[in-house]
Amino acid sequence: MALTGVQIFKLLPKTNCKKCGFPTCLAFAMKLAQAGVDISACPDVSEEAKATLGAASAPPIRSFTLGTGDKAVKMGAETVMFRHEKKFVNPCAIAVNITDNLNEDELAHRAAEVAASEIDRVGQKLRVDAISIEYASGSSAKYEAAVKLIAAKAPDAAIILNCKDAGAAEAAVKAVAARKPLIYCATDGNAEAMANIAKANGCPLVACADGLEALSALSEKIKGLGVEDIVLDSGAKTAKEIVEHNTQIRRAALKKGFKPLGYPVINFVLRDDAIHEASIASVAIAKYSSIVVLSSISKWKDLVLFSLRQNLYTDPQVPMQVEQKTYEIGEPKADAPLMITTNFSLTYFIVSGEIENSKVPSRLAVMDCEGLSVLTAWAAGKFTASKIAQFIIESGVADKVSHKELILPGQVAILSGALEDKLEGWKITVGPREANAIPTFLKSRAS
Repeated sequence: MALTGVQIFKLLPKTNCKKCGFPTCLAFAMKLAQAGVDISACPDVSEEAKATLGAASAPPIRSFTLGTGDKAVKMGAETVMFRHEKKFVNPCAIAVNITDNLNEDELAHRAAEVAASEIDRVGQKLRVDAISIEYASGSSAKYEAAVKLIAAKAPDAAIILNCKDAGAAEAAVKAVAARKPLIYCATDGNAEAMANIAKANGCPLVACADGLEALSALSEKIKGLGVEDIVLDSGAKTAKEIVEHNTQIRRAALKKGFKPLGYPVINFVLRDDAIHEASIASVAIAKYSSIVVLSSISKWKDLVLFSLRQNLYTDPQVPMQVEQKTYEIGEPKADAPLMITTNFSLTYFIVSGEIENSKVPSRLAVMDCEGLSVLTAWAAGKFTASKIAQFIIESGVADKVSHKELILPGQVAILSGALEDKLEGWKITVGPREANAIPTFLKSRAS
């Protein structure tokens, strides 16, 4: 059971040394009770208290890292059933399944697709995170060779060893042990052998059983064998099963504190039909899966799933924002157009993208409106003539341009008169209402 801030405070040194970054031990205790900080932030806490507090403050769903390096994926640590209650913490990892019975060229090509899957969307780098390598050949030597080849061709991707044969799995784990692969999977029949492999190599292990009762018994067995980092596979395959099983697992962990189900979840959604597969994957991403494994990837499928995942795992209470400043797009000279917008990420990236499409070098002044879009910021009194004028004056952009013309978003054309009064000596031009009209607008001015 979680401890209160006062209970935690009694176990702290009470020195108010500020080494943890908080002004007092009580403030640190309150933050720790809210799961907003880790006990390791206090350097002077006793080992006994650390053990007590570490267990009490541990998230109901165990957290660990899939893969290694800068592109490793954190999973687990979720604390809510619905994102509006707080937010979802660690985005679901997207993986592609590759069978080891393909030839070397096909294996290399599939791995290279994963390595090249990264895209930039609204300022975030999104990618296929992992490769599941399936033991389909029946040959331990061939499986080990495929694992080595794929690991070399996709050096940043996390690895899932999809192999229930303990002998073949052990050889493959040893070949890529430094990458900390996820071993899939332990069943009731091979749990001891798989747990020994995972424990010896410091790797996470998937517990695979049909149904939640069998799954919880298996996860307890695996933990008893010394493996702490566990992923759950309930055998759910259809959309209905995924929603039911994943919801029950999340609810048992969060609402009931049921430790045997307090682990991340993996769903294999392999389908021959790409649209069907993407649909099932979308259900799994939305309903609590920590790893979704696909049979194939393609640009359209990646974009759909990346966008869904990104939307679900942004904080609904904090708008995505970019830094307030004047951005130069396309090496603008002193006579280049100067446009203005708000710092809502989606607005910025759409507008800047259309400016790039125009091929007209320009400056884009981005004003801090607490992450609100143009119309919303105007309605909230954050994108007004006086505030825009103050921003333009303080930004120093006037020293970078040979003209004094500011292009205002067409949606707030009503501000143009007041803005000219506030910005003495400046000409205010009303630009397009919609971003997709920006290229034509800028080209017509340049011609």
